[in-house]
Amino acid sequence: MTSFPLKIVTPDGLAFDGQAEELLVRTTSGDMGILAGHTNCVAPLGMGLAMVLLEGKRRYAACIGGMVTVVSGSVTLVATTFEWAENIDVGRAEASAQRAQRILGSKDASAAELRLAEARLKRALVRKGAAGYR
Repeated sequence: MTSFPLKIVTPDGLAFDGQAEELLVRTTSGDMGILAGHTNCVAPLGMGLAMVLLEGKRRYAACIGGMVTVVSGSVTLVATTFEWAENIDVGRAEASAQRAQRILGSKDASAAELRLAEARLKRALVRKGAAGYR
């Protein structure tokens, strides 16, 4: 399979810089697959599982927020959060999900607290789901 240059960057630094054969990411309008020769584009990232095919092997990650660009055959993914499945602390994700669920079940929570708890729960579920692909 033909490869393309892929760079994955987060606020914490460079997560990947090399050749990939395929990239699947969740955008705000649905899942997007990228192969070599993809047309130029820019898309905002949503919250979901990312898959990178490297030398015939699939590698998974939790990918949350940011954008992906394809320019002249090179792909750059700039994510707010990008965690490879093998690096996800499942216990931490589970604790975050439980805290969010407690707030969501509270009758005293404000609308802002509920929105934040909902976002935290979604992030925790994405992270736990990605961790299942270790």
